[in-house]
Amino acid sequence: MGVILIGPMGAGKSELGKSLARRLGLGFVDLDKQIVAQAEMTIPEIFSRLGEKVFRQYEAQCLAQAVDSKQQVLATGGGVVLRESNRKLLHQNPPVVWLDAPPEVLASRIAGDANRPLIADVDPLVKARELDTVRRPLYAECANLHVRTDQFDAEQAVDYIIAYLTESGHA
Repeated sequence: MGVILIGPMGAGKSELGKSLARRLGLGFVDLDKQIVAQAEMTIPEIFSRLGEKVFRQYEAQCLAQAVDSKQQVLATGGGVVLRESNRKLLHQNPPVVWLDAPPEVLASRIAGDANRPLIADVDPLVKARELDTVRRPLYAECANLHVRTDQFDAEQAVDYIIAYLTESGHA
């Protein structure tokens, strides 16, 4: 059994993913770290040197490789849902858990993070709202479970996800 976490930057995919993996006795994979390893450069370097399109190609390749392992919690990047091929892979590999919070909360969590090229030199709140408008329907399309991380602390959110996995027969 594996679990895939999707959602916007700042929703808590990495933090909750590590805790969820530990509680389930599974490995944890951060897709962004897989991309960095494959590209042999940081995400900001990929964006500045090669562009977002090439980053999204790396992301699709790494997602296809990562979903092969069913014994892990996989934290994806916020834009993984932008490609139709990625959405198809997500549909084929449930459960997919959408971690979410309002743009105002996300902006406060991501402000000043130099590893997030989409918010470099822009107002994080404006960007969080813009991304939310485009990506929210795509997250909803892919998700088996929607969890608002602004309404729970990390352990409560993990408890909620585990309860869903148990009730749905995924655990």
